[in-house]
Amino acid sequence: MSYKPRAHKAPITATIPAAKSAIQLSVFDALPDSAFIRESQLVQSPKRPDHPAPLPFSAPTLWRKVKAGTFPKPVKLSERVTCWKVSEVRAWMMAQAVA
Repeated sequence: MSYKPRAHKAPITATIPAAKSAIQLSVFDALPDSAFIRESQLVQSPKRPDHPAPLPFSAPTLWRKVKAGTFPKPVKLSERVTCWKVSEVRAWMMAQAVA
């Protein structure tokens, strides 16, 4: 039995082009105002650091802002699906930019 060294494989993140970040952000910009967006698409996740999000804070911060009334309330599409209207998120983002 002989030893065969394995070829070094690059991590998956090293093979993903940097342009993917710009593409994902433009997806939010391309959504119609009547569309719905889920929490995982709105905020940064430590589990998916390579997926950019339009909001620069975490999910717990999002829910604190909703509870405090400083972020739009979500819409329940079903018992297990909660989302936000893209138009309301954009209006909130514009208000934050003006302030």
